[in-house]
Amino acid sequence: METELYLPIKRFLEAAGYAVKGEIGGCDIVGLGADDPPVVVICELKLSFNLELVLQAVDRAAASDEVWIAARVSAKGKGRERDRRFRDLCRRLGFGMLGVSDLGVVDILVSPAAILPRKNTKRRSRLVAEHQRRKGDPTGGGATRQPIMTAYRQRTLDMARLLEAGPLRPRDLKAAAPDAAAILLRNVYGWFDRLDRGIYGLNDTGRAAIARWPGIAAVED
Repeated sequence: METELYLPIKRFLEAAGYAVKGEIGGCDIVGLGADDPPVVVICELKLSFNLELVLQAVDRAAASDEVWIAARVSAKGKGRERDRRFRDLCRRLGFGMLGVSDLGVVDILVSPAAILPRKNTKRRSRLVAEHQRRKGDPTGGGATRQPIMTAYRQRTLDMARLLEAGPLRPRDLKAAAPDAAAILLRNVYGWFDRLDRGIYGLNDTGRAAIARWPGIAAVED
C-alpha cells in the first residue's frame, strides 16, 4: 500500500529540516520549512512510477516551492525509474524523484529544480494553514477510503469530549475551539443536538466518533 512508503519519505524530509504531515489538502505529504513564510514541499506517493503520479505532481506544483514524486523501486530493475525518458520528463518539469526500497531505504533518483509554474497563493495558504493547525500527524500520507483527520475534525472531537460530560453553551467550548459557535451551527458531522436556545448536547453519533478516535486530537508531534 502507498501508506507503507509514508514513514520512509517522512523521515527523509524531516532529516532535510522539514516539519512533515500526511494528507494535507489532498496532498499525500506536505513539509514546511522553518522560515517565515515557510518553504512548502509536496511529495506524492504511488506504488510504482507512472504517468498518473506525474500528473498529480503537476497539479500540486502551483501550491509549492518544491515537488517530489516517490514510489517503490522495482526489485527486478524494470520499473519506470530505470527509464531515462521518464527521468528526463521529471527534470524538465522540475520534479524530484525518490525511490524507496523494500527495506525502506530512500534514494534520490532525480533532484528537483527550481522551474515551477506561477504560484497559486490561495491554495498554498490553505495548505500551510491546515498543516500548522493540525495537531500531530494523525493521518499517514497515501491513505484512501477513510476519513482524513483534519484540524477541523480534531477541534470538533475536542468539543465532543467536553460535551460528553453534559450540555454546554458555545462559550464554554471556546477553549477547545475558538470557532465553537460556528461548528455547532454547521454541525457538519451530525454529532451535536440543540437542546435549548444556546444549549447543545452530544448525541449517539458523536459518542461513536469519540470511541472511533480515542484521544486522536491530543496527539502532538
